Amino acid sequence: MSMYDLDSSKNSAHKPQTAINKKNPLTILFIILAVIVGFGLGLVSSEQWQNLAKGLNFSIPEFGASETVAPQNEIKPKPEYTPQTTQEEAVVKVVQDYSPAVVSIIITKNVPIYERYYSAPSDIFDPFGFWQEFQMPQIRQKGTQEKEVGAGSGFIISDDGMIITNKHVVSDENAQYTIITAEDKKYPAKVLALDPAQDLAIVKVTSQDGQKFPTVKLGDSSKLQIGQTVIAIGNALGEFNNTVSVGVISGLRRSIVAGGGGMSETLENLIQTDAAINEGNSGGPLLNLKGEVIGVNTAMASGAQNVGFVLPINFAKRDIEQVKNLGKISYPFLGIYYTVINDEIQKENNLPVNYGAWINANDNQQTGREIDSVLDKSPAQRAGLKDQDIILELNGEKITQSNTLSQMISKYNPGDKINLKVRRGDQEINLEVTLGDRSQTQQ
Repeated sequence: MSMYDLDSSKNSAHKPQTAINKKNPLTILFIILAVIVGFGLGLVSSEQWQNLAKGLNFSIPEFGASETVAPQNEIKPKPEYTPQTTQEEAVVKVVQDYSPAVVSIIITKNVPIYERYYSAPSDIFDPFGFWQEFQMPQIRQKGTQEKEVGAGSGFIISDDGMIITNKHVVSDENAQYTIITAEDKKYPAKVLALDPAQDLAIVKVTSQDGQKFPTVKLGDSSKLQIGQTVIAIGNALGEFNNTVSVGVISGLRRSIVAGGGGMSETLENLIQTDAAINEGNSGGPLLNLKGEVIGVNTAMASGAQNVGFVLPINFAKRDIEQVKNLGKISYPFLGIYYTVINDEIQKENNLPVNYGAWINANDNQQTGREIDSVLDKSPAQRAGLKDQDIILELNGEKITQSNTLSQMISKYNPGDKINLKVRRGDQEINLEVTLGDRSQTQQ
């Protein structure tokens, strides 16, 4: 018998009945009415009233006394949730372990305050003061105020508060940025570096009082598979922080033109996912079921259902190392215009091979201006590369449509030396090139 059953036994039907309960019901009703009237007139005492109530097998609280409630038995805590599948178990664990390292980035800015006032028009010829009787509504600025103008997401990669996010989230030099953690703590942040080629940026908490922050694990985005389960976490709509959505990788190596805020840029080699990515999710992590970040949530397709795009995390790894070692993000520079060769391009141009980077200035037809295929004073020119050369390999790695020259070069830093296998006419030659710095090159 349960504890609740024991409590209910006080009113059991097996309890002996008093003699008064065996009387005619009309008699009982008459007695009750008589006692109530008697009590109201002071003829029946409170003690007599209580004794009679006990005899009738019901309880009445004493008048003037507060009614007491029998203490309830302690309610047991809800049992812990048990995942239904191993995949669900993995998702729940990833969210529990790494949501604390996902932050919201709030963008604030001093914006002008305008007010309306009325005055006579001053640009009308009015020698008799006729228009002075008319007051026209005017608008003027009355100071500025700090206002929230946007929001994004990010994730912490070092316990001292270094954070990865999108470049378009923190690109306004006149704005202030505030980090809000999963625990709803706020910290000011500064931008350490903006990636000149990718939609990536690194920011850092500037006032942390010695606090050590939770961090994420970085995975390897070169080994992803279509259909692989992924988890997106971020500040959805700039309002719902640490929102979780789950989906799969629905495409790889996508290229898009992304725009917003009056700017646009071409993004290549993106991960496509059907995990929901909304406004405000920009800069948040995309994780695999091992809890590793494999991408940075970046863009969504307008007018579509759950078509989102993510920058591979391997792009960000390079930025992180450069900021730690150099204090900036820089890209290597070779200094050529080229076309990646495939079977169709080989056939159309009667080329000797169906792979490689063919140095040529085909952009002349698109831009309408003269372009040298090998830029003057560039690392390529200094190394001896010429128009119509075909670069076959970089450091022994074959150049193809899926492994382009620009992708290979991006793995290196300015000042690094690379070896190129080049086909020139009927000959193959090897050239050593010292890569330049794109930010220091005037093109």
